[in-house]
Amino acid sequence: MESYREEIRRLAEPVVESEGMDLIYVECFRMKLRWLVRLYLDKDGGVTIDDCAEISNQLGDILDVHDIPPGPYTLEVSSPGFNRPIERDKDFIKFKGRDINVKVKEKLEGVRNFRGILIDLLDEKGDKILLVSVSGKSYRIPRELVTKAHLEETF
Repeated sequence: MESYREEIRRLAEPVVESEGMDLIYVECFRMKLRWLVRLYLDKDGGVTIDDCAEISNQLGDILDVHDIPPGPYTLEVSSPGFNRPIERDKDFIKFKGRDINVKVKEKLEGVRNFRGILIDLLDEKGDKILLVSVSGKSYRIPRELVTKAHLEETF
């Protein structure tokens, strides 16, 4: 499934960028009878319903031609919303100082979910490290262990 997600990103990114938007995040998973493909887009000034419809129309045809994912699927295209997913390195850098929720593959210091402030994304000899402050304690999270990350909006 990860390979479908990567392939969908590869096919979708040029389409999204040609329309002046950024592809923020791609989800692809198998449901009971069909696949769900979900894309989150962003642009300066925000994404409109018309933007989502345009990308959905263009990308639906491309996915059909490439048969990715194989079989029936539902395609959802939307803006990232308040709890915006973060996947790209440039987004981790962009949102430094913001509240974040990070989930990792395996426990670090006995913790698997980190909810705190994103301090930085470090590059240490080619290894990417997220620096997250949780209740005043700083955690160094290897980027390759991150399974999911998103902003935590507080009102």
